[in-house]
This record gives sequence, C-alpha cells and structure tokens, in this order.
Amino acid sequence: MSENFKGQAILVVGGAGFVGSNLVLKLLEHNPREVVIVDNLLSSERSNIPEDARVRFIEGSIAEDKILAQLPPTLDYVFHLACYHGNQSSIADPIADHDNNTLTSLKLFEHLKSYRGLKKVVYAAAACAVAEKTYDAPSATTEDQPVSLYHDSPYSISKIIGELYGNYFFTRYQLPFVKARFSNVYGPREILGAGRWRGTVHTVWRNVTPSFIWRALAHEALPLDNGGQTSRDFIFVEDMARGLMACALRGKPGEVYNLATGKETTILELATIINRLTANPTPPDLKPARDWDRSGKRFASTTKAREQLGFQAEVAIEEGLRRTVEWTGAKAETIRRAIAKHAAKMREATARHAA
Repeated sequence: MSENFKGQAILVVGGAGFVGSNLVLKLLEHNPREVVIVDNLLSSERSNIPEDARVRFIEGSIAEDKILAQLPPTLDYVFHLACYHGNQSSIADPIADHDNNTLTSLKLFEHLKSYRGLKKVVYAAAACAVAEKTYDAPSATTEDQPVSLYHDSPYSISKIIGELYGNYFFTRYQLPFVKARFSNVYGPREILGAGRWRGTVHTVWRNVTPSFIWRALAHEALPLDNGGQTSRDFIFVEDMARGLMACALRGKPGEVYNLATGKETTILELATIINRLTANPTPPDLKPARDWDRSGKRFASTTKAREQLGFQAEVAIEEGLRRTVEWTGAKAETIRRAIAKHAAKMREATARHAA
C-alpha cells in the first residue's frame, strides 16, 4: 500500500474531522507528495490537523468557488468525507444539511469532472441510509440492498443523493467514483463539542461512543434509548482509514463497498463494556426509543469488501474501546474546552426541551 500512495497528490475534504484526520495520519505514513485538507471547521477542530510539511490546509467549504479555485491542478486521489454532522442536526436545520452535505458533493464532483489522471474519488456514504428498518432479528445489510424513498433524517437523504450524483458523474464523465458505506465509526480524535454550534445539544453529544465514554469517566449514568436494545456495527477508526485507502487503491469505479466489522453490538453491550473499562459504578439510565429513529437493529455484510478490496476490520470492539478510553483521558482538557464554548447554547437548548 505504501508504494501506491508514495509521491501522490491527495485531497481530503473534511480532513480536520474525526475520520478525516485519522485518514490523513495513515496516508502520511505512506510518503505522499502532498495532502491537501479542505475543511470549514463546522464540526471539527483545527488541532486535529497534523503538523507536517506535506500537509496544506485550506479553511472553507468545498462548495465555495474560491475554495475550489485553490485546489491543485492535478490530483491522484480524492477522499470526500465532509458532511453536516449528523442526524439530529440535520433534523433541526435541513437547509444547513443541504448546504454542507448535498451541495458540497455536487460542487466537488462538478469541479473534478475535468481532471485528467485522477485515479480515484472515494465518497463517504452511509450504511444507515440503506439498512432495513427493523427491531426484529436483522440480516446483514448488503451493498445491493434496496434504497427506500422514506428516510429518518435529511442527513440520510443527503448521503444517498451524494451517491446518486457520484454515479451520474461516473457514467457521464467517467469520474472514477467509489462509494464507501460507513458503519458506526468510533475511536481517538473524536472531540465532543468540536466545531461550531449546530442547533441542538448533539453539537456536544455527537455520537454514542464518545458521549458514553465521557460520561462514564465522570461516573454518570449512561442514557440507553429503547432500553439499549438498538444495535449497530461499530468499527474502529483506524480500520475505517485502512478501508478507505483500500477503496482508493483497489475499489472499482462505480461500485459501492461496506466498511464494517460484520458484527452486531447492542447499545446495552456497548455501555456495559465502557462502564467496565472506566470503572463506572453508576447503573445505566433506561429510556424509551427516540421518536424520529426507526432504524432499530443493523449490521453490515463484509463479504464484498473482503473479496474485492482485501479489507477486513482487525480491531475487536473491546480493544478499540480501551484505546479510545485511554485517548479520551489523555485529551480530557482539549475535550473540556470544546464542550465549554457551547455552554450558553447548551443551557438554552436544555431549557427549551424541558419547557
């Protein structure tokens, strides 16, 4: 893999984010000529950008013409990871989701259609957008799963639209477009409160794993929606970075690949492991299901990625969570500062919800 990225020019859109910054670190291990990061820092922190002479950071949205004009005239690989994070924020502000999830993809693909020598454009798609909505015994979501016309959030809709736009530019202009469908990613470098206020308390409590770890370290009760019976396919972020690189090197243009573990973990199981790793004595807080969420239980099939990309997740969930707990403890002050900048907005949002 190192020889394939050696000397290459790589663009990572959303490269200051959680997954993006982990990907950039992995790419730098393989001696690229240049890694250009474009990020508007809406849901990310500047501190996540690696300090390396090969990294060039452009602050702004990839939907802006002035940002697109600053991209190198030649690129070898593009990773499009930028999004409006996440489901709850998109429900609170569908227009912002469109501007940062849908328009970004269209503007980027339109700009890249004339690039010659571009080897691959890897798009961060979402497995949640195609998974069957069930609370019964789920089956593994495959890449050819039918796509519903009914979705739980604008975020889910925009992720599907991104796939559709990429497919169009692949068939019309031969853009070497590959879709990487994310499962639930967790791990180091996900900072609670990262970026700017996005309308809801989920600006801080952005994903279940970092939120649980932070609360467990403070010996707080972990809130379990639907009694914790909901399940997800949790993949460690370093595995996700390797999967994205495999999509770039071995993915077939026009194809879609699940990046997942193929294992189902309930939120109750997740909470149990985290409470044990953090020695949290406080029992979980059992809550009803979220009113907007019909996704229930899901996990992804890994057969296609294993057979065609040679990719398989390597980090077991207990080991990944242990490493994430250690990172969270070491970066507690960074996380605390990121959370604190939203204190006033958090109080307002909590008061509105209580009323």
